[in-house]
Formats: sequence, C-alpha cells, structure tokens
Amino acid sequence: MTDSTSIISADAIELTILELRGLRVLLDADLARMYAVETRALLQAVRRNPERFSEDFMFQLTEQERNAVGLKPAGRGGRRGLPFAFTQEGVAMLSSVLRGERAVEVNVQIMRAFVRMKAMLASRTELANRIDELEARYDSQFGVIFDAIRQLMAPPNPPKHPVGFVHPKDP
Repeated sequence: MTDSTSIISADAIELTILELRGLRVLLDADLARMYAVETRALLQAVRRNPERFSEDFMFQLTEQERNAVGLKPAGRGGRRGLPFAFTQEGVAMLSSVLRGERAVEVNVQIMRAFVRMKAMLASRTELANRIDELEARYDSQFGVIFDAIRQLMAPPNPPKHPVGFVHPKDP
C-alpha cells in the first residue's frame, strides 16, 4: 500500500492472514493499517459494539501466541496490550462498525482473500485424498514418490514479519 487512499490487494492480504487456535485470522494492527485507521480507533469501535463480536469472531492473543507470531513484547518496543485476532466473521462485522466506502472496499478484498485461501486448502485436501487412493492401489515400490509429493504439498511456513510490514508486491 503506497498511501492511505489505495486499497490493499487480496494477494497482499493473504500474506497477513495467520493461523491461530486452528482459525485463520487477521491481527488488529494489520486490519487497522488496511482500513487506514489507528489500531486504538479500530478497537474502540469494537468495544462500543460488544454484542457484534463474540469469542468466535475475535479473541485476544496470549503472550505465547504473541511471541509465536513474532511480535515484540511491550518492554522491547512493542505495544502495551496483547493484540486481538479477528476471524473472517469478525472482519465482516468490522464493516458494520467502521463505516465508510473504504471499509466496504477493504472488506471485499479481505473476503476475497479468505475465500481464495479456503479454495486452495480444499484443492490440497482433494489432491491428498487422491494420492492416498493411488498409494493404496499400488504397492510400496512407489512409497518414496508418494512421500516426496506429500512433502511438496505441505503448506509453507508463513514468513514472519513485524506488524506494519509492507510486502514488496503491495501496490
């Protein structure tokens, strides 16, 4: 993102989606950057509408989760409180509390990113099932080949980057 008026692409959003507690989430600071608002303003809008944000829509990270995603602790240049993570449903609710054209446009891009990620995971699962079927059909002479294919299919570890990192592919 080059300035506060440009909308971030779905590709760039995919790079900021994390998996925590078995859920795909976006962190509050990343969302604030996308919406071009301060993190505290985003969280204030959420606090004013608690009925819209249940535990399955958003949750606060633990200290261990904060460390696992590579965020700095408060005493080392990081923010004081623990960040919040928003699920796809939580992000959808944000558009109802963050009003404006930009909120709608950003939400559309975020939803596209989540849908693309789900489609990729579904195709990976389908491919893994097909490989299992082939492996069951053929004897162990191809076991090494099937193991190599599974390793290639394993999702890559997402790159760890500090909050506010702008990927070089961002517009």
